[in-house]
Amino acid sequence: MTKEIYHKLRDDEHYYGDFGKQFLSNSDISTLLKNPKDLHKPKPSSPALLVGGYFHTAILEPDKLNRFKIVEAKTRNTKAYKEISDGEICLLQHEVDKIQLMTEAILDNDVCRDLIKPVLGGVDYEEPRVAKIHGQMWKGKADVINHEEKLVIDLKTTGDIDRFQWSANKFNYDSQAFIYSTLFGYEMLFIVIDKETHQIGLFDCSPDFYAKGEDKVRRACDAYELFYQTDNFDHKQHLLTKTL
Repeated sequence: MTKEIYHKLRDDEHYYGDFGKQFLSNSDISTLLKNPKDLHKPKPSSPALLVGGYFHTAILEPDKLNRFKIVEAKTRNTKAYKEISDGEICLLQHEVDKIQLMTEAILDNDVCRDLIKPVLGGVDYEEPRVAKIHGQMWKGKADVINHEEKLVIDLKTTGDIDRFQWSANKFNYDSQAFIYSTLFGYEMLFIVIDKETHQIGLFDCSPDFYAKGEDKVRRACDAYELFYQTDNFDHKQHLLTKTL
Protein backbone atom coordinates (compact mmCIF):
# COMPACT_ATOMS: atom_id res chain seq x y z
CA MET A 1 0.00 0.00 0.00
CA THR A 2 2.84 2.39 0.87
CA LYS A 3 4.43 1.86 -2.55
CA GLU A 4 1.11 2.76 -4.19
CA ILE A 5 0.92 5.95 -2.13
CA TYR A 6 4.46 6.97 -3.11
CA HIS A 7 3.75 6.19 -6.75
CA LYS A 8 0.74 8.52 -6.73
CA LEU A 9 2.51 11.26 -4.78
CA ARG A 10 5.34 11.40 -7.31
CA ASP A 11 2.77 12.96 -9.63
CA ASP A 12 2.33 16.64 -8.70
CA GLU A 13 -1.32 16.46 -9.69
CA HIS A 14 -1.92 13.93 -6.89
CA TYR A 15 0.63 15.39 -4.46
CA TYR A 16 -1.01 18.82 -4.49
CA GLY A 17 -4.51 17.58 -5.32
CA ASP A 18 -7.25 15.86 -3.35
CA PHE A 19 -5.25 12.65 -2.81
CA GLY A 20 -2.35 14.52 -1.23
CA LYS A 21 -4.60 16.58 1.01
CA GLN A 22 -5.21 13.57 3.24
CA PHE A 23 -1.70 14.29 4.57
CA LEU A 24 -0.40 17.44 6.23
CA SER A 25 2.67 19.11 4.76
CA ASN A 26 5.08 21.88 5.66
CA SER A 27 3.10 24.28 3.46
CA ASP A 28 0.24 23.84 5.98
CA ILE A 29 2.32 24.95 8.96
CA SER A 30 1.70 28.67 8.60
CA THR A 31 -2.07 28.23 8.23
CA LEU A 32 -2.34 25.82 11.15
CA LEU A 33 -0.37 28.15 13.40
CA LYS A 34 -2.14 31.35 12.36
CA ASN A 35 -5.63 30.51 11.08
CA PRO A 36 -6.45 26.77 11.16
CA LYS A 37 -9.97 27.14 9.80
CA ASP A 38 -8.46 28.10 6.42
CA LEU A 39 -6.60 24.80 6.03
CA HIS A 40 -6.89 23.47 2.46
CA LYS A 41 -8.52 26.69 1.32
CA PRO A 42 -7.50 27.07 -2.36
CA LYS A 43 -4.37 29.16 -2.75
CA PRO A 44 -4.08 31.15 -5.97
CA SER A 45 -1.09 30.50 -8.18
CA SER A 46 1.49 33.25 -8.50
CA PRO A 47 4.43 34.19 -10.73
CA ALA A 48 6.79 33.54 -7.81
CA LEU A 49 5.59 29.94 -7.46
CA LEU A 50 5.92 29.42 -11.20
CA VAL A 51 9.46 30.84 -11.24
CA GLY A 52 10.41 28.58 -8.32
CA GLY A 53 8.97 25.57 -10.09
CA TYR A 54 10.90 26.33 -13.27
CA PHE A 55 14.14 26.74 -11.29
CA HIS A 56 13.74 23.35 -9.62
CA THR A 57 12.81 21.68 -12.89
CA ALA A 58 15.76 23.23 -14.73
CA ILE A 59 18.19 21.70 -12.25
CA LEU A 60 16.52 18.40 -11.37
CA GLU A 61 14.35 17.44 -14.36
CA PRO A 62 15.38 19.56 -17.38
CA ASP A 63 13.63 17.12 -19.72
CA LYS A 64 10.31 18.41 -18.31
CA LEU A 65 10.88 22.11 -19.06
CA ASN A 66 8.58 21.93 -22.07
CA ARG A 67 5.65 21.82 -19.64
CA PHE A 68 6.12 25.53 -19.00
CA LYS A 69 4.58 28.18 -21.21
CA ILE A 70 6.94 31.09 -21.90
CA VAL A 71 5.87 34.46 -23.29
CA GLU A 72 8.16 37.02 -24.92
CA ALA A 73 6.88 40.11 -23.11
CA LYS A 74 8.31 42.64 -20.67
CA THR A 75 5.42 42.43 -18.21
CA ARG A 76 2.19 40.51 -17.65
CA ASN A 77 0.19 43.66 -18.34
CA THR A 78 0.99 43.84 -22.04
CA LYS A 79 -1.55 43.04 -24.72
CA ALA A 80 0.75 40.39 -26.21
CA TYR A 81 1.04 38.57 -22.89
CA LYS A 82 -2.71 38.60 -22.27
CA GLU A 83 -3.43 37.26 -25.75
CA ILE A 84 -0.89 34.44 -25.54
CA SER A 85 -1.43 33.47 -21.91
CA ASP A 86 -5.21 33.20 -22.34
CA GLY A 87 -5.81 33.91 -18.67
CA GLU A 88 -3.22 31.58 -17.15
CA ILE A 89 -0.02 32.65 -15.42
CA CYS A 90 2.94 32.14 -17.73
CA LEU A 91 6.66 32.73 -17.44
CA LEU A 92 8.22 35.76 -19.06
CA GLN A 93 11.28 35.22 -21.24
CA HIS A 94 13.46 37.48 -19.08
CA GLU A 95 12.50 35.39 -16.01
CA VAL A 96 13.58 32.24 -17.81
CA ASP A 97 16.86 33.91 -18.80
CA LYS A 98 17.57 34.77 -15.14
CA ILE A 99 16.73 31.23 -14.03
CA GLN A 100 19.08 29.84 -16.66
CA LEU A 101 21.93 31.91 -15.24
CA MET A 102 21.15 30.69 -11.71
CA THR A 103 20.97 27.10 -12.91
CA GLU A 104 24.36 27.41 -14.57
CA ALA A 105 25.83 28.98 -11.42
CA ILE A 106 24.63 26.07 -9.29
CA LEU A 107 25.79 23.34 -11.68
CA ASP A 108 29.11 25.07 -12.45
CA ASN A 109 29.97 24.91 -8.75
CA ASP A 110 31.88 21.68 -8.10
CA VAL A 111 30.53 21.16 -4.58
CA CYS A 112 26.90 21.77 -5.56
CA ARG A 113 27.14 19.65 -8.67
CA ASP A 114 28.66 16.74 -6.74
CA LEU A 115 25.90 16.96 -4.15
CA ILE A 116 23.06 17.20 -6.68
CA LYS A 117 24.39 15.12 -9.56
CA PRO A 118 27.28 12.97 -8.32
CA VAL A 119 29.17 11.03 -10.97
CA LEU A 120 28.52 7.70 -9.27
CA GLY A 121 24.80 8.37 -8.82
CA GLY A 122 23.13 7.31 -5.61
CA VAL A 123 20.60 10.14 -5.69
CA ASP A 124 16.83 10.37 -6.00
CA TYR A 125 14.93 13.43 -7.19
CA GLU A 126 11.44 14.62 -6.27
CA GLU A 127 10.94 11.61 -4.01
CA PRO A 128 7.89 11.57 -1.68
CA ARG A 129 7.52 10.06 1.78
CA VAL A 130 4.72 9.91 4.35
CA ALA A 131 4.85 9.13 8.07
CA LYS A 132 3.02 9.76 11.31
CA ILE A 133 4.60 12.62 13.25
CA HIS A 134 3.17 13.72 16.59
CA GLY A 135 -0.02 11.82 15.93
CA GLN A 136 -0.78 13.13 12.42
CA MET A 137 0.13 11.89 8.95
CA TRP A 138 2.61 14.14 7.14
CA LYS A 139 3.98 14.12 3.62
CA GLY A 140 7.07 15.61 2.01
CA LYS A 141 8.74 15.52 -1.37
CA ALA A 142 12.52 15.90 -1.32
CA ASP A 143 14.26 17.81 -4.10
CA VAL A 144 17.34 15.62 -3.78
CA ILE A 145 18.15 12.60 -1.62
CA ASN A 146 21.90 11.97 -1.66
CA HIS A 147 22.30 8.48 -0.21
CA GLU A 148 26.10 8.54 -0.29
CA GLU A 149 26.27 11.71 1.81
CA LYS A 150 23.10 10.79 3.76
CA LEU A 151 21.55 14.19 3.05
CA VAL A 152 18.14 15.51 2.11
CA ILE A 153 18.87 18.54 -0.06
CA ASP A 154 16.45 21.37 -0.76
CA LEU A 155 17.06 24.09 -3.35
CA LYS A 156 16.10 27.64 -2.42
CA THR A 157 16.35 31.06 -4.04
CA THR A 158 16.57 34.27 -2.04
CA GLY A 159 16.57 37.99 -2.67
CA ASP A 160 19.32 38.51 -0.08
CA ILE A 161 21.48 35.59 0.97
CA ASP A 162 22.77 37.53 4.00
CA ARG A 163 19.22 37.44 5.39
CA PHE A 164 18.53 33.79 4.60
CA GLN A 165 18.79 32.73 8.24
CA TRP A 166 16.00 35.22 9.02
CA SER A 167 13.98 33.96 6.04
CA ALA A 168 14.43 30.37 7.23
CA ASN A 169 12.38 31.17 10.32
CA LYS A 170 9.81 33.35 8.57
CA PHE A 171 9.09 30.78 5.84
CA ASN A 172 9.17 27.77 8.19
CA TYR A 173 12.28 26.12 6.79
CA ASP A 174 12.96 24.94 10.36
CA SER A 175 9.76 22.88 10.41
CA GLN A 176 10.55 21.65 6.89
CA ALA A 177 13.97 20.50 8.10
CA PHE A 178 12.42 18.63 11.03
CA ILE A 179 9.70 17.02 8.90
CA TYR A 180 12.03 15.97 6.09
CA SER A 181 14.77 14.65 8.36
CA THR A 182 12.09 12.59 10.11
CA LEU A 183 10.55 11.32 6.87
CA PHE A 184 13.80 10.45 5.11
CA GLY A 185 16.12 9.68 8.01
CA TYR A 186 18.91 11.98 6.81
CA GLU A 187 20.19 15.41 7.83
CA MET A 188 18.81 18.40 5.92
CA LEU A 189 20.94 20.70 3.77
CA PHE A 190 19.71 23.83 2.00
CA ILE A 191 21.49 24.94 -1.18
CA VAL A 192 20.61 28.61 -1.60
CA ILE A 193 21.34 31.02 -4.44
CA ASP A 194 20.95 34.78 -4.37
CA LYS A 195 18.73 35.83 -7.29
CA GLU A 196 20.67 39.04 -7.84
CA THR A 197 24.33 38.29 -7.06
CA HIS A 198 24.24 34.51 -7.75
CA GLN A 199 26.18 34.00 -4.51
CA ILE A 200 25.62 30.39 -3.39
CA GLY A 201 25.32 29.28 0.22
CA LEU A 202 25.19 25.88 1.89
CA PHE A 203 23.12 25.94 5.07
CA ASP A 204 23.08 22.90 7.31
CA CYS A 205 20.83 22.64 10.36
CA SER A 206 21.73 22.89 14.03
CA PRO A 207 20.00 20.88 16.78
CA ASP A 208 18.33 24.13 17.87
CA PHE A 209 16.98 24.70 14.34
CA TYR A 210 15.46 21.20 14.27
CA ALA A 211 14.05 21.73 17.77
CA LYS A 212 12.34 24.99 16.75
CA GLY A 213 10.92 23.17 13.73
CA GLU A 214 9.63 20.32 15.86
CA ASP A 215 7.93 22.81 18.19
CA LYS A 216 6.10 24.33 15.21
CA VAL A 217 5.05 20.87 14.01
CA ARG A 218 3.81 19.90 17.46
CA ARG A 219 1.74 23.08 17.76
CA ALA A 220 0.40 22.58 14.22
CA CYS A 221 -0.67 19.04 15.11
CA ASP A 222 -2.42 20.30 18.23
CA ALA A 223 -4.30 22.88 16.14
CA TYR A 224 -5.27 20.27 13.56
CA GLU A 225 -6.55 17.92 16.24
CA LEU A 226 -8.56 20.69 17.87
CA PHE A 227 -10.12 22.08 14.70
CA TYR A 228 -10.61 18.88 12.69
CA GLN A 229 -10.65 15.90 15.05
CA THR A 230 -12.52 17.24 18.07
CA ASP A 231 -16.22 16.42 18.19
CA ASN A 232 -18.57 19.41 18.32
CA PHE A 233 -15.74 21.92 18.20
CA ASP A 234 -16.96 25.39 17.20
CA HIS A 235 -14.09 27.38 15.70
CA LYS A 236 -16.09 30.59 16.24
CA GLN A 237 -15.50 30.19 19.97
CA HIS A 238 -11.75 29.78 19.61
CA LEU A 239 -9.61 32.50 21.21
CA LEU A 240 -5.90 33.22 21.35
CA THR A 241 -4.72 33.92 24.88
CA LYS A 242 -1.33 35.51 25.52
CA THR A 243 0.30 37.65 28.19
CA LEU A 244 1.99 40.87 27.09
